[in-house]
Amino acid sequence: MSDGKKFVISLGGSIAFPEGMNIAFLRNFYLFIKKEIKKRNKFIIVAGGGAITRKYQEAASKITQVSNEDKDWLGIHATRLNAHLVRTILKRNANPIVFDNRYKITNFGRYSIIVASGWRPGWSTDYVAVQIAADFKIKSVINLSKADYVYTADFQKYPEAKPIEKIFWNSYLDLIPKKWIPGLHVPVDPVAAKLAKRKNIKVIVVGGDDLNNLKNIMSGGKFEGTVLE
Repeated sequence: MSDGKKFVISLGGSIAFPEGMNIAFLRNFYLFIKKEIKKRNKFIIVAGGGAITRKYQEAASKITQVSNEDKDWLGIHATRLNAHLVRTILKRNANPIVFDNRYKITNFGRYSIIVASGWRPGWSTDYVAVQIAADFKIKSVINLSKADYVYTADFQKYPEAKPIEKIFWNSYLDLIPKKWIPGLHVPVDPVAAKLAKRKNIKVIVVGGDDLNNLKNIMSGGKFEGTVLE
């Protein structure tokens, strides 16, 4: 049997870890990944923070003045907890170490799955996913999120916002804030977008609920979502 493909998946907190754990999604994701590794495909899964990040940041801010760096550290530790959950679910095939800094893991070794968390203050897990893709020589990142496309504006606030099927990094950077701040809600954060542009990494933003759509992406078929390159 020939070797399969390698994928980096940015598992958005909004889809996997919303107000409560999205058990239904996590179960379906687990079953999906199990099927894919039987095809010899390999995955690096970067866990986002989700609602727990916001709750910790808000709690601290109600008591004292909190720096952006400390807010980021709260978010990073939330992603580490979520990454441990994903790694535990996928334990049989996953590296037992959570990938929580850039040089901690450099190859798949005997494992089919690596689970990563946030690394350092100053960016979201989008940046981690893009940097991993560059380091592992994987040409794209699949970003599973609540949104099924990148839109011309925040579709939750502006009903007239239109979905975008393909956009180049320069145009995308014009759509979003120039700087990262903790809790920034954009499909791909500005620091990650700049890195992806520099490293020539493609990011595909898709709704996380439709795993058949994810399968189409992985097989090179037609899919619904936004390609950023």
